[in-house]
Amino acid sequence: MSTMFADTLLIVFISVCTALLAEGITWVLVYRTDKYKRLKAEVEKQSKKCLKLKPVFYFLEKTALLVISRRAFAVEKKKETITESAGRQQKKKIERQEEKLKNNNRDLSMVRMKSMFAIGFCFTALMGMFNSIFDGRVVAKLPFIPLSYIQGLSHRNLLGEDYTDCSFIFLYILCTMSIRQNIQKMLGLAPSRAATKQAGGFLGPPPQAGKFS
Repeated sequence: MSTMFADTLLIVFISVCTALLAEGITWVLVYRTDKYKRLKAEVEKQSKKCLKLKPVFYFLEKTALLVISRRAFAVEKKKETITESAGRQQKKKIERQEEKLKNNNRDLSMVRMKSMFAIGFCFTALMGMFNSIFDGRVVAKLPFIPLSYIQGLSHRNLLGEDYTDCSFIFLYILCTMSIRQNIQKMLGLAPSRAATKQAGGFLGPPPQAGKFS
């Protein structure tokens, strides 16, 4: 048990070191470049713009639908209503901003690509070395039995049929995924909340809005 606990701590330490190495490589190849800084600033600015425009658009859309159903009443209170054309203009403005955001995000991903290749090469070499060290060793006990299609990874190269036994590769992947995200937040390299909220807007098709007529 003491050996297993020591292996677990060692793998967590390895995960922290490799996450720092990955961020270091990314900083050298990407984060410090002027192009990345410019694109990131542009994405942040456009994300905030989209977040500000959307609530206004939904209000205009709702009000415009009210105008159609209660046109006579709306004429008497012009100051409290909005026309259909204003709603359409607002929708087009949002679509233009989201298109710009999508293009800048794609450019940002292309800039990051070269660091991904370098990190992939380094991690492949390190994984081969660590796999040979921890091959066939139970490094932790899982508090659950993984799903059948995950067991090939969580129980990789381990003897016996106790599927709560955890292999190196499974624990390493879990640690790296969680630790690297936290390191990015601590170093201020993670995307802002505004950019994260807008991810659905530029990674997928924009939501269908109701028509005015």
